[in-house]
Amino acid sequence: MDVYEAVDSRRAVRAFSDEPVPRETLERVLAAATRAPSSGNLQPWHVYVVTGEPLAGLKERATARALAGDPGDERQYPMYPADLASPYLDRFSAAAAQRYAALGIERDDPERPKRIAALNTEAFGAPVVLFCYLDRAMGPGQWGDAGMYLQTVMLLLRAEGLHSCPQVMWTMYRRTVSETVGADDGLALFCGVAVGFEKAGVPRLRTGRVDMMETVSFIGS
Repeated sequence: MDVYEAVDSRRAVRAFSDEPVPRETLERVLAAATRAPSSGNLQPWHVYVVTGEPLAGLKERATARALAGDPGDERQYPMYPADLASPYLDRFSAAAAQRYAALGIERDDPERPKRIAALNTEAFGAPVVLFCYLDRAMGPGQWGDAGMYLQTVMLLLRAEGLHSCPQVMWTMYRRTVSETVGADDGLALFCGVAVGFEKAGVPRLRTGRVDMMETVSFIGS
C-alpha cells in the first residue's frame, strides 16, 4: 500500500472484529513510528498497548461508569474550544449527525449520551487500544508532535491491513485507564486509539471533507 492509498483509506472505524492483532505486527508499526517528526527530537509520547484480559477489564469498568451516567473525570485539557464558531461548528455538527446516524442512535433518544459513551468505552469492539500520554510539563508544540506521531501510527496500521479509531473520549475515564496501565501522575492522557480489523457486514461511514481551497492558500507562482 503506498502512502496516498494509506491516507485515502484511513478513517475512524467504529466496528471491529474480535480477530486478534499479532503482537509482532504492533511492534513493527510502533518501531517504525519512532521516525515520526519531533521538534527538538524530544519524542514526548508515552504509549501503553493494552490487549487481552487487561483491556476486557478496563472496558467493563469504564462501560459501567458510562451506563451509570457518570459525567467522567475532570478534563486535563479542553477537547474543543468553548466558543467554537462557524465554519468549525458546522463541520462538527454535520460529522456528528452522520456518525451517530450510522451507529443507529437517534438525536432525540433520551439514552443517547449513555449509548454513545458505552460504545466508546467498548472501543467499538477493538481487541487493542493504544493509550498515548504526554508529560504534564510539555506544551502545545509537543502535543502537536504527539498528533503527528499518532497519524504516523495510523497510516502504518493501514499498511498492515488494520484500521483504527482515535478516541479522545478516554480522557473522561482517565482514572480508570490509569488503574490499568499504571501511568505516572506526571503524565496526562492525550487519547486512546482503538486498533483492529474492521468488522464485516457493517455500514461504512466516511465523513466528508471540505474542498482543499477552503483551507489552503497558495502564495507565489
